[in-house]
Amino acid sequence: MRKVSLTLVIAAMLGARSLFALESRSTDPKTDLSTQIGKLLEKNTFVIKEADLTAEVLFTLNRDHELVVISVKTEDTVLDSFVKGRLNYQKVQVSTFKEGKMFKVPVRVKG
Repeated sequence: MRKVSLTLVIAAMLGARSLFALESRSTDPKTDLSTQIGKLLEKNTFVIKEADLTAEVLFTLNRDHELVVISVKTEDTVLDSFVKGRLNYQKVQVSTFKEGKMFKVPVRVKG
């Protein structure tokens, strides 16, 4: 009888371990957010004089899973306005999320 219960305990432990291993393989929230931000910034009507425009976007998520843009570091004022207008208060899907956590995402618009 003792061998049967020991076998059940070991089987339960192995099952729980594999369950935690699957959970750790979930997608990185930063990568997921970057993909969603890329989609929100698609289909722009920029007339770019330079080869590329770049910016670094600092944002957080509010309790409604909306992006709140804190700052856009760029030398191009049109890109600054465009990014803020397209991203601010847009809902995103995030599996694991902590309200108020800051994220930085680089943005590049190709000419």
